[in-house]
Amino acid sequence: MNALSVQNVSVYYAQHQALRNINLEIEEGAFLGILGPNGGGKSTLIKAIIGSVPYSGTIKIFGKEQNYAELGYMPQSSGLNREFPIDALEVCLGANLHKKWHFFYRYTKAMYDEAVEYLELFGIGHLAHRSITELSGGEFQKLLLARTLLTKPKLLLLDEPTANIDPQSSEHIFEVLAKFNKKMTIIMVTHDLSAIASCVKSIACLSQSLIYHGEPKLNAEILTKMYGCPVDLIAHGHPHRVLPYHVHDEESGECYEMDYSQCHEIHGHVHEGHCHGHAKE
Repeated sequence: MNALSVQNVSVYYAQHQALRNINLEIEEGAFLGILGPNGGGKSTLIKAIIGSVPYSGTIKIFGKEQNYAELGYMPQSSGLNREFPIDALEVCLGANLHKKWHFFYRYTKAMYDEAVEYLELFGIGHLAHRSITELSGGEFQKLLLARTLLTKPKLLLLDEPTANIDPQSSEHIFEVLAKFNKKMTIIMVTHDLSAIASCVKSIACLSQSLIYHGEPKLNAEILTKMYGCPVDLIAHGHPHRVLPYHVHDEESGECYEMDYSQCHEIHGHVHEGHCHGHAKE
């Protein structure tokens, strides 16, 4: 069974069409990275899946429409009041409140232990009793990610989970997510190309419509369709290529790939661990 089926989905904000006729089938156990330009509809697609924006078409989660109980969702920015007098551990424990909550509900010792364990997964266990007002943006982001994972969803939706987080911490987060991917399906909106190199199994490129869905490999043709023009992209921190070298022929207007030796011959030097798109000089 597919974890997610999106069929002919379109979304409008007033007269503006944010998504146009999206068709997407995501198998259970997938780790999908959603890429695209700002305003391309990435977050809108996630919001349509969780039912927070109206849409036309059909969305099924594990074969059922509006099957939101199977979802875990971490938005780009949380509506949580950072001035509220609550510590990190209490925020994480809140993941249990969807389980038969009642007025005299009490957390068990096992819940406390598990919450601390999830905080430690992201290197913030020592901040368990620190007020959320004292957390940095990156620490708060990790806290919300730990809490979202603690709900133990079958389908996890993440919208820019490494925003405000340094590259080293981002790499650690991707490693943790890769481990959780053995237990759940993950769909992640990201601008971080290192995620493509380190953890995602497939990518979907959105720019109002679906440009590409398949293996985590980008080429000049996909990039040009997605951004509307030839672009240069750089991914740091990995010893293998995410993006092939490519050039844009200004006379013909076409983009084509170039192997390493050709690129080295033209440009003289290429830094290992970086991924570049080049324009022909």
